[in-house]
Amino acid sequence: MYSLFAYLKFLKKSKNHHGVHSPFIYDFVTKCLYDKTNHTNYKFIKAYRKVLIRNKRRIQITDYGSGSKVSKSNNRSVKEITTHSGTPLKKAKLLYRIVNYFSPEYLLELGTSLGIATQAMGLNSSVKQLVSIEGCPNINQFTKDSLSSFSNIELINDQFKNYIPKLTQPNFDLIYFDGHHEKEATINYFHALLPKVKNDSIFIFDDIYWSKGMEEAWHYIKEHKSVSVTVDIFHFGIVFFRKEQAKEHFQIRL
Repeated sequence: MYSLFAYLKFLKKSKNHHGVHSPFIYDFVTKCLYDKTNHTNYKFIKAYRKVLIRNKRRIQITDYGSGSKVSKSNNRSVKEITTHSGTPLKKAKLLYRIVNYFSPEYLLELGTSLGIATQAMGLNSSVKQLVSIEGCPNINQFTKDSLSSFSNIELINDQFKNYIPKLTQPNFDLIYFDGHHEKEATINYFHALLPKVKNDSIFIFDDIYWSKGMEEAWHYIKEHKSVSVTVDIFHFGIVFFRKEQAKEHFQIRL
């Protein structure tokens, strides 16, 4: 219910590309977010999601985050997880396009789940290494088996707070936050990963209107002194750290 009211407010405030005066963001919106190309790799994203939706295998879930809004059971089928908690096809395609547009080499993902978003990002040829962290051991093993053909994806079974201090990569080009959808945790992970940022790094926060707390976390992040530009597309909050950009916030309708 909270997300519905938040979306109605978002619709009133958001704009399309005609309201964007920053050349950097204008190009990002028109050439990436609004890109209607039927990319060849979309067929692999669709195929993987289709395989998951047909899978009735049950998995015992260990959930360290905010859990599912639909199912309270810790024993769920792959089909259930995909349908209710998995990355929707539209969002997976969007993540693919963002990675395709910016060509990041080193990526980090907090929250692998069944690897729909992981696969979508990893399909891009620019990606040398995508480290994805998943707290649930059973989910992690299932996804590791499912994505075993990807040599550029490394799946880690650990809690975010435990593994982030162990990261040896000096910085990341893109970090996708898709787990533990709570205000305090989101802000803590934001701060913990700021040392991994360089000028062209990008942070993407999933479900920024999941709850009042997540929206508050998003407002905190976009006002942080290290952040220059943010793009709010409702389902994602996209953060840039480019020092050459004047501080500005955009709400873009897709």
